[in-house]
Amino acid sequence: MSLQVEKLEGNMAKLTIEVSPEKLEEAIEKAYQKNKNKISIPGFRKGKVPRKMIEQMYGKEIFYEDAANELIPDAYEEAYDQCGEEIVSSPQIDVVQLESGKPFIFTAEVALKPQVTLGKYKGVEVGKFDVNVTEEEITAEIDRERGKNARTVDVEDRTVQEGDIATIDFEGFVDGVAFDGGKGTDYPLTIGSHAFIPGFEEALVGASIGVETEVNVTFPEDYQAEELAGKAAVFKCTVKKLQEKQLPELDDDFVGDVSEESDTVEEYKEEIRKRLAERKEASAKSAKEDAVIDALIADAQMDIPDAMLATQQRQMVQDYAQRLQYQGLSLEQYMQYTGATQETLLEQMKPQALRRIQSRLVLEAVVAAEGITASEEEFEEEVKTMAEVYQETPEKAKELLGETGKKQVMQDLCIKKAVELVVENAEERDA
Repeated sequence: MSLQVEKLEGNMAKLTIEVSPEKLEEAIEKAYQKNKNKISIPGFRKGKVPRKMIEQMYGKEIFYEDAANELIPDAYEEAYDQCGEEIVSSPQIDVVQLESGKPFIFTAEVALKPQVTLGKYKGVEVGKFDVNVTEEEITAEIDRERGKNARTVDVEDRTVQEGDIATIDFEGFVDGVAFDGGKGTDYPLTIGSHAFIPGFEEALVGASIGVETEVNVTFPEDYQAEELAGKAAVFKCTVKKLQEKQLPELDDDFVGDVSEESDTVEEYKEEIRKRLAERKEASAKSAKEDAVIDALIADAQMDIPDAMLATQQRQMVQDYAQRLQYQGLSLEQYMQYTGATQETLLEQMKPQALRRIQSRLVLEAVVAAEGITASEEEFEEEVKTMAEVYQETPEKAKELLGETGKKQVMQDLCIKKAVELVVENAEERDA
């Protein structure tokens, strides 16, 4: 295999890869062996037709596509290792020459890792992040806990109020005509949950049990059912049953039921205060990191190739599909339910993908500028942590990582140190 590398504008490069005629011949023969059982020619049994006869009848090109698909992955991988460039995108493949007896030539257009010119990365100014816990926040947290332990009771002597659970029958009409999916029976709706389209639940406040109520709403312009988007609708609703949640009293008995650490209300409030403080401190730490990195990105110079960004977007969609799969839902099902498409998902991922790339690049630049390294001892500790998470032995975890995985772990450890460095050196200012 021979390789030529041509640098292009915008941090792109074209790899011209040439594979020997002998390798091409081997691939064509392999394609013939793979496909011969599928080809029928009168006078020959299936799988017994000579290759020359097939090529004579259908043209020599009949096996070219399979041969190219056989050669390209390994040839590109070899070129990737040899080119001496840091490639950061999937390749755009273009076949230049594919003819028996001649070298197989194809090009791979790829994005190269862009150079980063760092701006100020020490002493970056960011706003202060409030970690004080207020009495209102403590009360709200306790009320949420009381809500989890509330009991539901039937109500018969009043109209619908915010927070009630109304069991309703409903049917929707657009221009006087009922529409598909607009009818429901014995539907339990929590008023204020925003489970229905805007204005629906609010219109039921004040409704009486057993009395039909007309609810006038307008579907949002971006409603998933396109035939209803932006249209005015009338729902005929009847509240068949009304329930309310009754919160338990905030007393020592309640505390004993919900807390393993506290016995009295005052102790419980202090427990909640401590829990909220820890949550706020963690949130503030994360927010400060984000703010510092955003400042580094804003003050740095880098030219992100479109191909690099597109590769990151596709990777994020794949990661999202995997998370959906863990929940028992395929990406196709998700798109069907939400009305999303592959294109809209990619577009939604674009800002986050760009930020992820920029963040990694500026932190790698800090690593280089500061000469940050990770030790073997730190790697061993990280492997132990990983092994515990995946319930493997450290030895097995290292085996699964391999050299490539080890290199990635070491890089990630350096990135963590870079984050710590820039955050520790940041200066907080009053808003």
